[in-house]
Amino acid sequence: MSYAIEAHDLHKTYGIGSKATRAVNGLSLRVPEGSIYGLLGRNSAGKSTTFRMAMGLTHPSSGSIRVLGLDPARDPERVQVLQQTGYVPEDKLHLGLTTRKLLDFNRCFYSDTWSDALARRVASRLELPLDTGFLRLSLGNKTKSSLVSAIAQRSRLLILDEPTTGLDPVALDALLRILVEDCTKDGRTIFLSSHQLAEIEQIADYIGIMDRGRLLLEGQLDDIRSRFRRITVTGAALPVSGSEILSTKHAPHGTQYVVQSKPELFIQQLTANGATIVEAFSLSLNEIFLELCRTAEDKEEREEETAA
Repeated sequence: MSYAIEAHDLHKTYGIGSKATRAVNGLSLRVPEGSIYGLLGRNSAGKSTTFRMAMGLTHPSSGSIRVLGLDPARDPERVQVLQQTGYVPEDKLHLGLTTRKLLDFNRCFYSDTWSDALARRVASRLELPLDTGFLRLSLGNKTKSSLVSAIAQRSRLLILDEPTTGLDPVALDALLRILVEDCTKDGRTIFLSSHQLAEIEQIADYIGIMDRGRLLLEGQLDDIRSRFRRITVTGAALPVSGSEILSTKHAPHGTQYVVQSKPELFIQQLTANGATIVEAFSLSLNEIFLELCRTAEDKEEREEETAA
């Protein structure tokens, strides 16, 4: 398998000494070519910093990242990355131009791949006014304007940082359709972040979950969903830990486990030891995300208490 983006032990620290902030902390991930990869995380998880390093807009403190086989921290490779990547940053800002003038401006830099027809089609489907000044646009229309410009480049790679900001449900549905139907043709890759986990779950092939600069989980979405299960059981001598157990809590109707691997085997072992399975449910992506973040936060708090 070939990868559009590969990061290995990536670190990014801002500031020095006691005032240093570690934005990315040992991140390793791989974005397969031709896939839609959703990078999920809370605010300040390190997603935007990761995207900026992928674009060469900021350099890693240590570790490495390769984008389309190139090192974006080095010139002239950084320029080659920019030429082959459509980018929508978290802050949807540009030069105060109307969308029409912004498209005219960007066409000059991507003449080999640019599609006026695609720009018109995406703007129409998103119901974006082309002749309104950027400062007069609503938040949602500012997002749409940035999206149309990036998508019309027909780049090998699209990096979209919070591309659903300000979009209403109709525009959000239109965007998801555009990304699947228009932007994954010819092996193009989409690397995006969003707080709209339910919507990302509809279109993503691969998922990475970040928290506090670290990658908690990465893999094919279907495989991840098959591995996680919420299981409620009753019985004596129930296990309290194990590599497959993400969390355990006592509920009025039994002991509730969240299992992160081999749920069928875990159930077999419980029943073989005399436990009764009250219920077992698959988890949504949102539930998986919350469970992983809670567990990581609890672990970090325990480590801080031990260190103190």
